[in-house]
Amino acid sequence: IRRPPRSTPLYSSAASDVYKRQIVDITLIMLVTATAIVILAQYTDLDQIIANYYFDPERMIFPWDTTWFGRKLMHGYVKATIVWFGFLLIVVTVFDLVRPLRRFTPLRYLTPLGRLKLRFLTLAAVLEPKLILSLKEASNMHCPWGVDLYGGKAPMLRLLDWVPEGWEAGQCFPAGHASAGMWLSALAILWLPTHPRKALATFVAGLSVGLFMGWVQQMRGQHFLSHTLATAWLSTALLLLMLAVFWRPMQRALMRDSDANSNENTPALVWQQ
Repeated sequence: IRRPPRSTPLYSSAASDVYKRQIVDITLIMLVTATAIVILAQYTDLDQIIANYYFDPERMIFPWDTTWFGRKLMHGYVKATIVWFGFLLIVVTVFDLVRPLRRFTPLRYLTPLGRLKLRFLTLAAVLEPKLILSLKEASNMHCPWGVDLYGGKAPMLRLLDWVPEGWEAGQCFPAGHASAGMWLSALAILWLPTHPRKALATFVAGLSVGLFMGWVQQMRGQHFLSHTLATAWLSTALLLLMLAVFWRPMQRALMRDSDANSNENTPALVWQQ
């Protein structure tokens, strides 16, 4: 999202026209990327090429699956740290919602705009992993380790393939582990609506955390590339929908928040003086 010219108020009709054009651009980007992911998953062998690279056919295992880096660090400690960060956001938001509790914490100094951003982050931390997990549990596709090419029992099933009768669901699409990191892209909200470039950089950084976590899972034979990319797309789509809901309240809060409107060097999650 680009910021309108500085001479244009963020809540003016001119700014509204700019945002409408950007909505069209973002919609087209989402459609193009969704199409690319479907083509990659259904009509290319990129998933198998990457899986083959990390698979040891002599021992019929993915060697990275047994390493401390893959199993303990990335799948254990890193994921747990991000999950606990999400739990912390939930606790902070509960304290903020209960006014008697808020009075005894620094949260009483939070501006209306900052309060909206806190709730946005908390919702993202809850809804994004929940969305991916729900879709994953309903999926028929198997993880690489469950496919017969890599020592499993199920034939390779692509995204749009017809599911054979009596098929045992693999519950492996989209990538669940990557979703634990991708909701961090919601931290971009801290810079909106006043600093869209910083917001975009934060979004890319957060999404990159999830993509890296997903890649490590590919090294371990736990997911294919298309699984991780689908999670990235769904996470982005969810955040865009949430942003559409929060955008007008954020604009109104910004109008009431002189601190967030005047300080150009700090995130718009600010405190009342």
